Amino acid sequence: MSRLRIALVGAPNSGKSTLFNGLTGGRAKVANYSGVTVETRTGQLQTPGGAGIDLIDLPGIYGLKARSTDERIAIDLLCNGRDGEAPPDGMLVLIDAAHLRTHLHTVLQMRAIGRPMIVVLNMIDLAERDGLKIDVERLQTELGVPVVTSRATRATGRADLLACIDRETAGWQARSAADSTVCTIDTDLSAMQREARGIADKAILFEPVMNRLTRQIDQFVLHPVAGPIILAALLFFMFQAVYSWSGPFMDALEAGAAGLGQLAGQWLPAGWFHDLIVDGIIAGVGSVVVFLPQIVILFLFILALEASGYMARAAVLMDELMLRVGLNGRAFIPLLSSFACAIPGIMSARTIDNERDRLTTIMVAPLMTCSARLPVYTLIIGAFIPPDTVGVFNLQGIVMFGLYLTGVVSAVTVAFILKRTVTKGSNQVLIMELPTYKLPNPRDFLLSLWGHVSAFLKRAGTIILTTSIILWFLASYPASATSLRESYAGMIGSVLEKLLAPIGFNLEIAIALVPGMAAREVAVGALGTVYAIQGGEENVEGLAAALQGAWSLPTALAFLAWYVFAPQCFATLATARRETNSWAWTGFMFAYLMTLAYIAAGATFHIASWVGL
Repeated sequence: MSRLRIALVGAPNSGKSTLFNGLTGGRAKVANYSGVTVETRTGQLQTPGGAGIDLIDLPGIYGLKARSTDERIAIDLLCNGRDGEAPPDGMLVLIDAAHLRTHLHTVLQMRAIGRPMIVVLNMIDLAERDGLKIDVERLQTELGVPVVTSRATRATGRADLLACIDRETAGWQARSAADSTVCTIDTDLSAMQREARGIADKAILFEPVMNRLTRQIDQFVLHPVAGPIILAALLFFMFQAVYSWSGPFMDALEAGAAGLGQLAGQWLPAGWFHDLIVDGIIAGVGSVVVFLPQIVILFLFILALEASGYMARAAVLMDELMLRVGLNGRAFIPLLSSFACAIPGIMSARTIDNERDRLTTIMVAPLMTCSARLPVYTLIIGAFIPPDTVGVFNLQGIVMFGLYLTGVVSAVTVAFILKRTVTKGSNQVLIMELPTYKLPNPRDFLLSLWGHVSAFLKRAGTIILTTSIILWFLASYPASATSLRESYAGMIGSVLEKLLAPIGFNLEIAIALVPGMAAREVAVGALGTVYAIQGGEENVEGLAAALQGAWSLPTALAFLAWYVFAPQCFATLATARRETNSWAWTGFMFAYLMTLAYIAAGATFHIASWVGL
């Protein structure tokens, strides 16, 4: 008898590679199919009963609806064979026992192909450890195909599977040859989902309380109407909290920075070193560090939502909207990551298989409001927007929410345009595992929070400190300068001022935008240094008070509009260059974002001036 050819099929992260290596001893031949770069591995094994088998490890798939090249290759091989090879004689369909409910629809779709198969409940030990009890015989009866449990990491855990292969595969070759031209696929996936849920209800004898509670919560959280309302309410509450909860801590830090500046001014002798410490370092770095409480509160919410399992639900809720505008459903996670920082967001776009969709995601990621914008927004909102209440809501929090919402709407709009022009292509739907809800692990949560906080402080202690010192020098010299305009910084800023004056920006803003390219929040430190040098004793009340006396409200609003769009971050541009491997795409990103920033700031300034603000 010739060797059986059996395909190993399963969803990503179901333990497929571990089982393949365990069965074949880790010895495999890797091959690419013609015309594509999709890898498959083929390994050989001998069962205890003497059967010789060629085991084909296919790319991970969730079902018969291909969303990427590797999934399309896997499905084509299962149905029709490829490169002159016949379809496999049968399949081992591997599912994670702990996720039986979500993976059963994959089993039903594989069954619809019409080829012999064995269902392998992998990692059964971990599922039982967590309290899940499965009636394997009932599951086998309901599916109408053999079902066997497996612990892929141990030889003893694979013994039952090998025995099942010996027992079940005797007639596979003859049956496969008879059905070689038949590959019936039922495309009614919703009916399969209902059938899968019904089978799971019958086969699962007991499951952990949190599994049941998760399904009950998801009935509301993932509801097509209630779900988006809950998501919007959570985000709105988050931005309200950023302002309401941080106030006392920010006041304390601001008072501390002012006191430190006054103390240094009293103890240090007059001269250049005195001015550098007080006006350069303390005013520059202190004006940014004061926003640390808001950074902490923002990441406290984001990390809590991630650790609880809610962020995955938010991705599912946003998927349909994103598909409507042309974004890949998988793009939500990279864009969500960009709320913390655009750099990891751009890098995580690697998970998107379609090149055009990946480029679109990279191009719009900087529009998501990263945490580096928070000091800029907070400074301007705190200085120019009164802390009034609108009903039960804080007006400043409403404005902050509006700025974040503007970034999201802008990203969606730009993606819509790009996907119908320069990155035109087909879309892919989002399929992802929804984890069980759980309380965040306190240790992991605090370590992650500290990681973000320390990164902010590191930037304050390196990039912002360095730029504050350089800017102090440029704004203070030459010694003969009698005004900011006559300083080196003023000379540089005067060139940009001519370009920025039509949108309401003054010389100080032009100067601050240059070092602000190093990182967005550096602009706050730059403004702090510039106004400290100009204000002298009059600037002891802080940067916000200085801006109130120097800027009009239309200018302040235009500055906010600029920062919604402006690519004020060299690191983001460098990451985009590395991920796209193209100066052209990087230049396109910089140009369109700068154009949007200029238009938005100009429109905001002139409209605000026209209505009398």
